[in-house]
Amino acid sequence: MITIGIDSGSLATKGVALGPGKELLAFIVELTGGISKDSGERVYKRILDKAGISESDIDYVVSTGYGRENLTFSNKQVTEITCHGAGVNFLFPDVSTVLDIGGQDSKAIRIDEKGQVTDFIMNDKCAAGTGRFLEVIAKALDVKLENLGVLSQQTENEVNISSMCTVFAETEVVSLVAGNTPIPDIIRGVHKSIANRSEILLNKIGIAEPVAMSGGVANNIGMVAELERRLNTKLKISENPQIIGALGAAVIARKIVEKQSAKKPTTNSHVP
Repeated sequence: MITIGIDSGSLATKGVALGPGKELLAFIVELTGGISKDSGERVYKRILDKAGISESDIDYVVSTGYGRENLTFSNKQVTEITCHGAGVNFLFPDVSTVLDIGGQDSKAIRIDEKGQVTDFIMNDKCAAGTGRFLEVIAKALDVKLENLGVLSQQTENEVNISSMCTVFAETEVVSLVAGNTPIPDIIRGVHKSIANRSEILLNKIGIAEPVAMSGGVANNIGMVAELERRLNTKLKISENPQIIGALGAAVIARKIVEKQSAKKPTTNSHVP
C-alpha cells in the first residue's frame, strides 16, 4: 500500500509518500508561490519521481492546507488540524498536545491516544506569532530567516517587543536597530513575544504533556529554546517538522484504504 499526503500551505507546499511498511518513501518541500494548484501538482509529480513510483502505484491521496480544495488529483480533503494530529501521533504516540506554528497561523491542538483531535484553538486573524511574522522581522533586521535561531543564542539579554501587531512590531524593531540595540537581543525578544502568545493559546485548551511542536518555525532553535523555557517542558520535534501535516494526510489516506479493504466481501472459491 502506498499513500500520498499533500499539504498545500500558504507559504510552502509539502508532500509525503508513505510506503507499504509505513515507511517514509519520500518527501518534498517547496514554496507555494502565487497559484497553489500549480505548486500542488508539481510537488505531487516530484514525490512520484523521488520515490521511484508511478501514479498507478498510488492507492489514495489526501490533501490538506489552504489550497487543498484546488488539487483535483486528491481523493479526499482533510483539515490541517486533523492532519497535524495524525502526523504527530504517527511519530510520537504518547503526545497529548500539539503546537503548530505555520506560515500564516498558529494552532494549539489536543489529541487522544489514537491521534484524534479532542480540542483545538487557532489564531488565523493576525500574522503575529507565525512564520510570516518572523520573515518580516528578519527582513527588518537584514538577516537571513534561517539564521534567526543561531543569532538569538548569542546573548543572554533580551528586549521587550510590546506590539501585538506585525506592522507595529516591525516599526518597533526598526526603532531598536536605529538605537543600536544588538541584533541578537532583538531576536531573542521577538522569540519571547511569540512564546508568550503561544503559551496563551495553549492554556486555552489546557496543556497536557508530552507536548510536540510542528510547522516550519520548529526548525528555529532559538524559538524552540524560548518555548521550552516558557512552558517548562521539553518539546518533541521531528527531524522534519515542516512536513507533519503532509505526513498526517498520508497516514489518514492509509487508514481510509485499510477501512475500505476491510469492508470488501471475501470471495469463497469453495463449491459444494
